[in-house]
Amino acid sequence: WLRRTTHYLSIVVVAVNSTLLTINAGDYIFYTDWAWTSFVVFSISQSTMLVVGAIYYMLFTGVPGTATYYATIMTIYTWVAKGAWFALGYPYDFIVVPVWIPSAMLLDLSYWATRRNKHAAILIGGTLVGMSLPVFNMINLLLVKDPLEMAFKYPRPTLPPYMTPIEPQVGKFYNCPVALGAGAGAVLSVPIAALGAKLNTW
Repeated sequence: WLRRTTHYLSIVVVAVNSTLLTINAGDYIFYTDWAWTSFVVFSISQSTMLVVGAIYYMLFTGVPGTATYYATIMTIYTWVAKGAWFALGYPYDFIVVPVWIPSAMLLDLSYWATRRNKHAAILIGGTLVGMSLPVFNMINLLLVKDPLEMAFKYPRPTLPPYMTPIEPQVGKFYNCPVALGAGAGAVLSVPIAALGAKLNTW
């Protein structure tokens, strides 16, 4: 029972560490007042760190499905943050919860379909995450009601002055570089995930 308990405790520790890894990789959440500007940074950092954390987690457990579990933890964490801002009096749409789960499911699928081959999971799964995560989150952000009004009516008190919008520029907000985010995320996910897997084997 001690070995089993230690194993489960280790899984929890890995999950927490992976979550912290992703949270600290730049913007892990979409605040409506700066969502489109942080989209590329989010796409690169989150697709990369989702793959690194999920591969690290999957290789530790050896079980397909752990990437989705890991993405679910991230989603719950973000919903808690959304609730905290809502409790402070900000509108419901002030925070947009990012979409991690479908991309993590693709990573799990590639790990399962390649018979738990870690190299195939890194190459195929990393590319799928890097290409899909920006697209899913672009659709997610397009569903937000009136982001410009939200940006000017409810600016964050912690937002630096240089990041505060001065005047509405609709073209700037909606002309979003999806291809740049998807391409950069796909390219960077694979080598960094490979490095993470290599460090994990050490």
